[in-house]
Amino acid sequence: MTYPAAQTPATTARSFAIGEHDFLLDGKPFRILSGALHYFRVHPDLWADRIHKAKLMGLNTIETYVPWNEHSRRRGEFDTAGGLDLARFLDLVAAEGLYAIVRPGPFICAEWDNGGLPAWLFTDPEVGVRRNEPRYLAAIAEYFDALLPIVAERQIENGGPVILVQIENEYGAYSDDKDYLRALVDLNRAGGITVPFTTIDQPTDQMLDDGSLPELHKTASFGSRATERLATLRAHQPTGPLMCAEFWNGWFDYWGAHHHTTGAEEAAAELDELLATGASVNLYMLHGGTNFGFTNGANDKGVYQPTVTSYDYDAPLTESGEPGPKFWAFRDVIAKYAPVPDEVPVASAPAPVFEVALDTTVSLAAAVASGSSSLGSWGEYDHLPTLDEIGHFRGFALYRTAVDRDGVLSFGEVRDRAQVFLDGAPVGVLSRDQHDTALVVPGPGVLEILVEDQGRVNYGERIGESKGLLGPAVLGATATGERTELTSWSVLPIDLDAPPAGVFAAASIGPVSGPAFAGAVFEIDEPVDLFLSTAGWGKGNVFVNGFNLGRYWSRGPGSTLYVPGPLLRPGRNELVVFETLAIADPMARFVAAPDLGHTEF
Repeated sequence: MTYPAAQTPATTARSFAIGEHDFLLDGKPFRILSGALHYFRVHPDLWADRIHKAKLMGLNTIETYVPWNEHSRRRGEFDTAGGLDLARFLDLVAAEGLYAIVRPGPFICAEWDNGGLPAWLFTDPEVGVRRNEPRYLAAIAEYFDALLPIVAERQIENGGPVILVQIENEYGAYSDDKDYLRALVDLNRAGGITVPFTTIDQPTDQMLDDGSLPELHKTASFGSRATERLATLRAHQPTGPLMCAEFWNGWFDYWGAHHHTTGAEEAAAELDELLATGASVNLYMLHGGTNFGFTNGANDKGVYQPTVTSYDYDAPLTESGEPGPKFWAFRDVIAKYAPVPDEVPVASAPAPVFEVALDTTVSLAAAVASGSSSLGSWGEYDHLPTLDEIGHFRGFALYRTAVDRDGVLSFGEVRDRAQVFLDGAPVGVLSRDQHDTALVVPGPGVLEILVEDQGRVNYGERIGESKGLLGPAVLGATATGERTELTSWSVLPIDLDAPPAGVFAAASIGPVSGPAFAGAVFEIDEPVDLFLSTAGWGKGNVFVNGFNLGRYWSRGPGSTLYVPGPLLRPGRNELVVFETLAIADPMARFVAAPDLGHTEF
């Protein structure tokens, strides 16, 4: 895919500093009015649109995380192509006349897979997690060597937009390793970062003490009671500007729950209270975007809760970039404290409504039997391997072994969902969120288990854990009580960065019985945003023109997937569905607007 060249930022040297009472831009007091916009959750051809709309709401700054694991799928790689072109994103921010805050982590949370930490990092069991450990810091140094030149070149003193860089992320909620924080400061300085450094923590005494250093500027994260919470921040930071660097104006969703929303008037009143104190702010989020592919994270505080594909976040700009109620309410509040442009964004027309039959299908078993190299290659193991052990860090894998009798099949743990088949017939499902680890296998035969990594934990002590089936795998005889450990396994890591090539042999009309791929072709006159309804579908992923839009699941809350217009082309477009359960009515229906699900009653 070809992207237009970015405009080059101005080259006039400027300055940004932290003063006794204010942020100082070229020596003059400056209040940061920022919004979070994650370039990696938005199609790159839509970056300029979202940045411009931020300006129209009255913001002067854009903030973004940097997802280490997305840039570095494998150690030694650093991908900046397409939607990972941070340089282009920052240049577009500058071209709009806005400033930028960069949060490179290495941990970002963000409801993002593994909190942004690469899964390959933890294949070494001795490596540290968010602490002063040599192997962990060595990997961060490699990451920063690739990343920081992009940021340093675009600092304000070099004529670019970057005014602040954050060290780590809400570290006080995790640990208090001051040597680790100092090592990150040193690595950033060695990488050419000269702008001021900040930290962010929830405004509690413990978190603010543990999560920062005396030489770093503290900021807070909260969504209400601004006066009270800024007073706590001030008690820990007697001088310098106050800032809520994550003003929580919405929330994320997880599968099986309701769609989280907050009232626009209520959120605007909280923002008004914050700005009335004179503090700076970063809205989290201005525009959430989408967890495309397998990039969503998860939480696990006793119950595993993977985040959904839509990261709409009930933000001022919706998942598809439309100005929502909070956009207008926040704009009115900001206008009380700063100039707001006369120009206003225009809402888009409803998306085209049409449907097309899923008229080609092939079972996963048939696709595997065809030997399609695009799916991956089998490996043979004398033990039960995790997916991390075999270097497969996202998505699906197929485990296979033979059993010589019926019995109770059990595992140490399932991460995160396992569909069990015996000689091709479904036996049952083991689901992490239900704490399932065992089921009955009805007889001898070939056992196949389709395992799905539903998203790595992005917050707390379970960051960095491995995925797949965790041993021991034991078959217990129901009649005799004999227990046998299953140690001979074949594993196929299924590559679904794109749908498998050449597996659709013939047209097929009728229900889709998963696991299976189903395909369709549709035509449009011109590329525009679409909303694909997944109502009536089971569970799986959708690809449009080879791009993985993300996961769907009938448990909701949402029942649509956002299709960014730039993914489409005039004329013929290809749709592929990987359905793991079943679709009774094999139709792909495109609807006028998103359905993000029911809200809390």
